[in-house]
Amino acid sequence: MCGIVGAVANRNVVSTLIEGLSRLEYRGYDSAGIAVLNNGGIERVRAVGRVSAMTDKALEISLSGQVGIGHTRWATHGGVTENNAHPHVSKDEIAVVHNGIIENHNEQRDKLMKLGYQFTSQTDTEVIAHLIHFYHNQGLVLLAATRMAVAELTGAFAISVISVKEPEHMITARQGCPLLIGLGENENFIASDVSAVLSVTRKVIYLEDGDVADIRRDGVTIFGNDGNTVERKIHMSDVSLASMELGPYAHFMQKEIHEQPKALTDTIEALIDDNSFSPVLFGDSASDVFSQVDSILILAAGTSYYAALTAKYWLESIAKIPTNVEIASEYRYRVSVPNAKQLIVTISQSGETLDTMEALKHAKSLGQHYTLSICNVQESAIPRASKLVFYTRAGAEIGVASTKAFTTQLVALFTLAATLAKQRGMLNEAQEQDYLTALRQLGGSVQHALNLEPQIREWAKAFADKHHALFLGRGIHYPIALEGALKLKEISYIHAEAYPAGELKHGPLALVDSDMPVVVIAPNDTLLEKVKSNMQEVKARGGELFVFADDDSHFAESECVHVIRTPRHVGVLSPILHTIPVQLLAYHVALIKGTDVDKPRNLAKSVTVE
Repeated sequence: MCGIVGAVANRNVVSTLIEGLSRLEYRGYDSAGIAVLNNGGIERVRAVGRVSAMTDKALEISLSGQVGIGHTRWATHGGVTENNAHPHVSKDEIAVVHNGIIENHNEQRDKLMKLGYQFTSQTDTEVIAHLIHFYHNQGLVLLAATRMAVAELTGAFAISVISVKEPEHMITARQGCPLLIGLGENENFIASDVSAVLSVTRKVIYLEDGDVADIRRDGVTIFGNDGNTVERKIHMSDVSLASMELGPYAHFMQKEIHEQPKALTDTIEALIDDNSFSPVLFGDSASDVFSQVDSILILAAGTSYYAALTAKYWLESIAKIPTNVEIASEYRYRVSVPNAKQLIVTISQSGETLDTMEALKHAKSLGQHYTLSICNVQESAIPRASKLVFYTRAGAEIGVASTKAFTTQLVALFTLAATLAKQRGMLNEAQEQDYLTALRQLGGSVQHALNLEPQIREWAKAFADKHHALFLGRGIHYPIALEGALKLKEISYIHAEAYPAGELKHGPLALVDSDMPVVVIAPNDTLLEKVKSNMQEVKARGGELFVFADDDSHFAESECVHVIRTPRHVGVLSPILHTIPVQLLAYHVALIKGTDVDKPRNLAKSVTVE
């Protein structure tokens, strides 16, 4: 969601800015822009639509500059127009790019208008440009002016600022939104995501909340909340440029679906090598923390929330520990009963999901300090704010609709359940080895599920002209039905809902007719006969059933009952296996409908606003 890139160098940085913005396209956006310092002024190009439209404008005027900032915008305040696109400029002297939301922008706008500033956009960002200009115009250097301005802002933001009066550097600040510095040789960069700077450097510094940094060609200086200089750790990014390329695939979503056997195997590798479920997988102090907790609260959003719902079944059935799951954006706005012995688990692919980060802060403010983050991005904000961490090894995920991040989250959560069960005396050695064997075989089982793609591609034809779909599951597979419905609506724009199959007769059955395809997750488990009864309810109302069943389930196909059999039932890990077919179904329906699979409308990859 929104992207920032910036550069200070002894060469023309426009091509670097454009490439950086192109690398950030996956995050979701609706307009793009660049501003550079050149010939004692600010030169700016902006365009609605793809980065390519803005690039054409930049090439047309031969845009050039050695200090510059760029941005991809996902509209919040104000519509999708060129005037609302970033960078925003004040008095032709200050240019600003901004991720996040300024909550007190109306108050600041009123104050600045009284001071004579004219606004040309509907955005909250423009107040930042004018506010910095106001202080800069009072004689403060750009660093001090920026610090004064951000002190008056309420909300979450990552900003970068350049000034005609100080053309040798840029100032950047972070509060609640991701921002990093890329270190080069006599040139330095800033970005909201490491992918934007991989072509020029792998050495990065992740800024922390409250940091303000002065970026120059020959070095960077970082100031903490108290205004004093601070040292932040330099990291060598292990993200490869190859992982950001499509290769032989048509879309990143397709690529990432097919990368799941490797992503799962890589995530499982540490515990397989140790041949045990050890608390050390979650951090050096995990054994002590796990011995203290008496319950679990999982906070997550979107796809991660469905992973959490699945985990509840594992944690309560395997580890026998009470578990609640809450949507992160709702949790901090209600009165809850804190429990100092509760383990707070946050799940986020990016580690920067604002709703989840704020929910974690709220839990800690209530005295709940046993915290664990499950995340796919090293050194991101949520893991840094957590006592314990489990990093999944999905690799870079570019498609907005999460696939391999979701299944690796499930592996991490299953590992947590087994580890807690072992520490609590609920898992004997034979059971532990059975679970480890199942994990070792998971990559192969997922590959077999991927081999079902030709059959699923044929099914997709029956969905492409529909406007609604229903997904059903029972028990631990109900969250997978939820995930299947989410994927279909995200990328094909078909309205889809999921229900526990037993709830059909309590309302959703009224919707069932020949125009409402019904997808059923039907593994060969203890609830199979119940699911079959629910299917009969659909069949009796003229509904058309699309059933994902295990190879050893017994379903009779008919004109209105279509069955695809996944590999044999894989026991406790069945939810992971049954995720693959619903991902493929959504992908192929979207292909037929011709939607933008990797960048679905109105959505963003990393959601860093409320």
